[in-house]
Amino acid sequence: MKPLLQALKGNILSPPPVWFMRQAGRYLPEYREVRSRAGSFLDLCKTPELAEKVTLQPVHRFGMDGAILFSDILVVAEALGQKLWFEEGTGPRLEALDSADDLNRLTTRHFHEHLHPVYQTLERLQESVPATVTRIGFAGAPWTVASYMIEGGSSRDFLKSRLWAYRDPNSFARLIELLVDVTSDYLVHQVSAGAEAVQLFDSWAGIWPEAEFRRWSLEPCRRIIERVHESYPEVPVIYFPRGAGVLYEACAVESGAQALSLDSSVPLRWARDVLQPHVTLQGNLDPACLVAGGRAMESAAESLLRMLDEGPFIFNLGHGIDKTTPPEHVTELMEIIRGKSAQAPT
Repeated sequence: MKPLLQALKGNILSPPPVWFMRQAGRYLPEYREVRSRAGSFLDLCKTPELAEKVTLQPVHRFGMDGAILFSDILVVAEALGQKLWFEEGTGPRLEALDSADDLNRLTTRHFHEHLHPVYQTLERLQESVPATVTRIGFAGAPWTVASYMIEGGSSRDFLKSRLWAYRDPNSFARLIELLVDVTSDYLVHQVSAGAEAVQLFDSWAGIWPEAEFRRWSLEPCRRIIERVHESYPEVPVIYFPRGAGVLYEACAVESGAQALSLDSSVPLRWARDVLQPHVTLQGNLDPACLVAGGRAMESAAESLLRMLDEGPFIFNLGHGIDKTTPPEHVTELMEIIRGKSAQAPT
């Protein structure tokens, strides 16, 4: 069995398998070359041969154990009929939802037709990903995708989205329910097309108090994971409730996920003692540490290995690779992981 899949099944490997969120991207010169030929960022996502190429770039350069599909969480919003574009220096922009009436603009009529290029990319990856490397699909969690759809892009405090949920929970629930349905179906289709594991990104989960966290973040994700497992019981799901803090414990126990991806703020000793008995842990090196490199990166990586590699563990970052990361730092980190893990002190 592939190393990453072994870890997701609860096996302990030394050295642990490794991949990085956002591992294909602007920090790589070969990515920037392909991106310059693709047109827009969305054109790159929607062109299977190019999306395949950039998915494979970090695998070939660094020897990652996972190849995560190159796409974006907001293609789901676009597939529902919401206008989506990317602005240089700003990021994703959408035609914002302003009221319950705007939900009527959303439609599932051409959902899978719109996402067909994603499935084609995964089909191509079945042939091109190295035999020991796990193909990873992904989607955004309902709350995170809903927040972009309502705000019209990213936000510092998601006030518009939170006010909608508090003032009109019934219509907000309609949007979340729709996203639960289509995201479940989307992930099932990804597995059918060749994904061997999937990750659910709830990047803004930590914005909520506990009751709302459970209602709008954890419970929708639990239902998506359940539906994926109804169709594919053996396919592992990685859940990333970024910023969940102590509520990571509820995610470990209640979500049904095989692995939890930890953000960089999660204390390692607590994660080892409280979370790792329930799930495989993935994470959680600070991406800024990877940018810095040197002794800071080496020390942080060794601490991660020392604390977590006696249980099921996948080495990753606490969020995506920063675009300013020197590629040689990634090479050095891979050497630290693979060269020192087995000898890491307990």
